[in-house]
Amino acid sequence: MENQLVIVSGMSNREFLERYAQPGCVGLCGGITKVDIAIRRAQRHVHAERRWSDWSHAFLFEGKRLDGQHWVLESDIQILRKNIQLGAQENRVAKYFDEKMFPSLAVLDFGLSETQVAKLLIDGLDLVANHERYSLRELVGTLIALRKPELRAKENLLARERSVYCSAFVQQLFQQTGIDLVPGVTGKNTTPEDIAQTPVPHITYLLQHETTPGKVATLRKKIHSRVRAVVARASRPSGSMAKTVD
Repeated sequence: MENQLVIVSGMSNREFLERYAQPGCVGLCGGITKVDIAIRRAQRHVHAERRWSDWSHAFLFEGKRLDGQHWVLESDIQILRKNIQLGAQENRVAKYFDEKMFPSLAVLDFGLSETQVAKLLIDGLDLVANHERYSLRELVGTLIALRKPELRAKENLLARERSVYCSAFVQQLFQQTGIDLVPGVTGKNTTPEDIAQTPVPHITYLLQHETTPGKVATLRKKIHSRVRAVVARASRPSGSMAKTVD
């Protein structure tokens, strides 16, 4: 199977996900929050033309459950009222139905066998059950590696045990299934854009809604200086860096 791109239009996020999301497929989304935009901007180093990535988060589709809802497995930061979920978790795909919050969506279908899908989901549920953490520290380590490509094939400089962020979560599950989505890049240096560009044969179903340029531009200006400050602090010697990054 060769890589194929299917551009979809005229659908809501809900219609798109309910039509194309299948167990074992990978989901990508591009959000508009400050954190999402910071992640998208940082991935410009992955592009030869230094273009911002469309993607800020990656997850794995689990399929429908007894409640009739599609569910996903992911490593994420989610704030629900006064409760904070930080790390590997299960969520209804309905969290991505809002077109204003998530104007870009993609579903990557690798045509996996039932055995491969079962392996992915079993290992993903195991990470959820063991409360694998979401590590902002490792995310900063990946940002450092993006600025220094020679580091991408090496262990994440800020790697921690039992912790993994979104795209590293997906890459780890596929590697355990015998599929390396991003050859030459270690699991904990993997970005959503890396997964979007995977050479592993697949079909990408892409849905993108128009966004308000003014709002996005304003958010970009606000995070520009903040991203530089975070990367500068993270680049300090380990003794001082440990005080500012966790």
